[in-house]
Amino acid sequence: MSISKYREIYSQKRNYSIGVEEEFMICDPSTGLLIDKADEIMSLVSNKDRYSYELLLSEIETNTPICETADESIEFLSKQRTELKQIGGKEGFKIGVSGTHPLARASEQNFVSNNSYNWVSDQLQYYAKRNITFSTHIHISVDDPDRAIKITNATRRWIPALLAISTNSPFFEGSKTGFKSSRTMQFGAFPKTNIPVKIDSFDSYISLVEQLIETNSIQKTRQIWWKIRPHLDYGTLEYRICDVQRSLKRTKMLVALTQALVHSYDQKVRINKNIEDMNYEILNDAFWKSMRFGFDSTITDCFDGQKISLKNYIYKMIDNIYPSLEELGNSDVIETVEDILKNGTEADQQLSFEKANGINNLPYFLIDNVDYKY
Repeated sequence: MSISKYREIYSQKRNYSIGVEEEFMICDPSTGLLIDKADEIMSLVSNKDRYSYELLLSEIETNTPICETADESIEFLSKQRTELKQIGGKEGFKIGVSGTHPLARASEQNFVSNNSYNWVSDQLQYYAKRNITFSTHIHISVDDPDRAIKITNATRRWIPALLAISTNSPFFEGSKTGFKSSRTMQFGAFPKTNIPVKIDSFDSYISLVEQLIETNSIQKTRQIWWKIRPHLDYGTLEYRICDVQRSLKRTKMLVALTQALVHSYDQKVRINKNIEDMNYEILNDAFWKSMRFGFDSTITDCFDGQKISLKNYIYKMIDNIYPSLEELGNSDVIETVEDILKNGTEADQQLSFEKANGINNLPYFLIDNVDYKY
């Protein structure tokens, strides 16, 4: 691997530009269950570069082009969701939006067949098929590889906050899991999906990737599936934390917060040498609580040791990045954060619906309550 090649990819001046990927369930409108329609979708979409397969044939992924603003990215997501809706009307499917399908059985899933996914399914065997998970991935460009590593290290602090406000997967295989994000638990069975430990430097990151390829632990750089990963092909930081959202307003919130985190910490890491250091075990404990419990649970801030409610920790993140939210024109998303803290996440919506209507009706809720327009 050429370090100079990857340094050059990162050196493009793109001013915290954005790319967003969304993963969707492909559902039978009459039963609400997953159906294998990825091949049909990929043959019919208007721009194949903006859609892609995932591991299972019952899942489809969209991705935006490079966008300057959060609003621009949401416009593209709206168009892509609408195109899938139109194709589904002709092909007999609807998209559903949840971090996991509440009823789908792993044993009934079929793999996409190509070299990359065949390798993953061969590696993971039984657990690959259990990865019936759907998330939102957010890329933010950084124009210097060394700062990109520092931002990765420093923004690990807020991974639990981003998950806590985006949980949307309380059910799996017909069971109420007790978790707000069972997607996180399911995908966590894969290797290299953890929060990364502190990375010493860009060169050491390249060295790690080389070692993993040489030992056939991965075949491609993107098979490191950390919660935040420096994306070597795109010159971005990719935040892979959040459950996918039905609400485009909530999706915009996640995009804007992530962009503000990168923007804010790009300034902070230039002047504060200690900002990348934090207690890794305490960070993982906060992450565990964010996928399992509500906003009243108590965590410890892994950076400064403060014991704080999850709710106040989320407000603490907002305080930390507010100047960047304002500068980037996205301070309006704070209202969405406050709405979630008051009324709950999309996981809470699922739990309320299931309690009133039963789990067998939940897939229809996940199909019928998708935002197509912002």
